[in-house]
Amino acid sequence: MAQPDHSPSAERNKQPILEVLQTFLPAQGTALEIASGTGQHVVWFAQNMPLWTWQPTEVHSGALYNIEVRATEADLANVNVALPLDVCKTPWQLEDTPFDLILCLNMLHIAPWDACGALMQGAATHLTPSGKLVTYGPYFEADVTPTPSNLDFDQSLRAHDPRWGIRQLGDVAQQAAAAGLRLSARHAMPANNLLLVWERG
Repeated sequence: MAQPDHSPSAERNKQPILEVLQTFLPAQGTALEIASGTGQHVVWFAQNMPLWTWQPTEVHSGALYNIEVRATEADLANVNVALPLDVCKTPWQLEDTPFDLILCLNMLHIAPWDACGALMQGAATHLTPSGKLVTYGPYFEADVTPTPSNLDFDQSLRAHDPRWGIRQLGDVAQQAAAAGLRLSARHAMPANNLLLVWERG
């Protein structure tokens, strides 16, 4: 069996993200991860939050293999089989059971802008009444001077694909509001990233 892909950035940020999640999440629940990538995040969270059930998803078929290999190697009973999911194709092909947590880490800046509104609308549909959507990654904020590294990163993203780029937090909040969600918490994270918590308004 081939070794799954490995993300150095996911390896670096999985523990800081976990520590923030543990400050506000209950001891048990159900979680949906959007764009699970290599599976490093979902496996780490499942190992450290064993009373939670985790549903990884990915739009790229190759990544589904990575997730399955990593979860199988970790021998975790609380990680479900990874499902294909494109947030822009609605309705999402998921069971009707709502989730207490929907995680979307490092996706919004490497996806078309339409994916942001689709994420918010899908999350509003699939969250429990008290559930939370968590997004993580770099953002530009109206009252915060951008760091040179984020400006450079934004330029490199747009050069790779004009549809990509670091998003303005205000624009993301507008898409959330249109779906009935509001920003309830903002956590500054390493490497000029933010972890944002969205809830029903």
